[in-house]
Amino acid sequence: MGIKRGVSLYSYQQAQFFKQMSWKDQIVEVHDNLKTDGIEIIDEAVIRDYPFPSEEFIYDWNNFMARYDMKAVTMDIYLDVHQFRDHIMTHREAAERLKNDIKLAAKLGFANVRPLCLVPIDVIEMALETAEKYNVRIGKEIHAPLPIKPGTRVQPTKGMAAALDFKMADQIIELADRTGSKHVGLVPDFGIFQHSPSKVAIDYAKRHAKMPESIDFILENSKDYELDDMYTVLDEKYPNHGLDLGTVERMSLHRSSADPEDIIDIIPYIVSIHGKFYDMTEIPGKPGCYEDKAIDYETPMKYLRENGFDGYIDSEFEGQRDQQDMGEEHLVDEVEQVRRHHEMLRRLSGQEA
Repeated sequence: MGIKRGVSLYSYQQAQFFKQMSWKDQIVEVHDNLKTDGIEIIDEAVIRDYPFPSEEFIYDWNNFMARYDMKAVTMDIYLDVHQFRDHIMTHREAAERLKNDIKLAAKLGFANVRPLCLVPIDVIEMALETAEKYNVRIGKEIHAPLPIKPGTRVQPTKGMAAALDFKMADQIIELADRTGSKHVGLVPDFGIFQHSPSKVAIDYAKRHAKMPESIDFILENSKDYELDDMYTVLDEKYPNHGLDLGTVERMSLHRSSADPEDIIDIIPYIVSIHGKFYDMTEIPGKPGCYEDKAIDYETPMKYLRENGFDGYIDSEFEGQRDQQDMGEEHLVDEVEQVRRHHEMLRRLSGQEA
């Protein structure tokens, strides 16, 4: 009971790409070296011939998971709305795809599926009956820059944030309460508690910036401007900065998109949690203890522990993506990064090492 530890195999994407680790190697790493049992996957990254894998693959997956007594926690799914090529998928077609993913997740033993945060609420509702039939929970992700509670953050009108619905968490809670279903909920991502850009992201941005001083300007002044205003001020001060909206958005972080205490109210609706991190470094004066300096883990973990959260936090390492432009000799050790993350999760969960 209580906080459980898992790993999204997405964390080992680099090792998979270079054929250093198969999905089986990754599961063995989680079992043997992290001493835990939770597994999360991205469907297309692991499932051969997704969305219609062979019975041979399904048997192989279930057999290998059983061999190591592992738990299939969450299957992350995406809706390719252009998959038919001749038209954009309708909401009803999207719901049919989600239903198929739910059935597949059940065959592979997963307790949950996690649709992308942009998936419309009515698509989820249309698939809810299937989720209940196959006993697979649908958990919609609260991903940065989304808040947990609407009205607590100003929604930008430009960049990625403009396409998101800042009332998303409330919509899922309303659906769960209205239907009385226990098969729909939320997947908070610890990226919502990121309060500053990670060092690896800053280094990446500066390596690719036409005017690195524009990055320094954002970092030094982001507290003084809302994101929409930062776009304007940056254009005025550095007319030829050449930065895309996504980079400006990432560098403008000066507070988290969600308040840690807000997680208390949604604990009953949490399906699983994404343990997002970018760069685990040793805490000064505490040998063998690690932290991600850009993300507040301690405060929300405290609230989860004190308020009886009983579920999985699955490590989701993304820092390698900001280092892959430097050449293979500079690639970060994903395995070591995840091991460090689990040291922190054990410590903050009050678990034995």
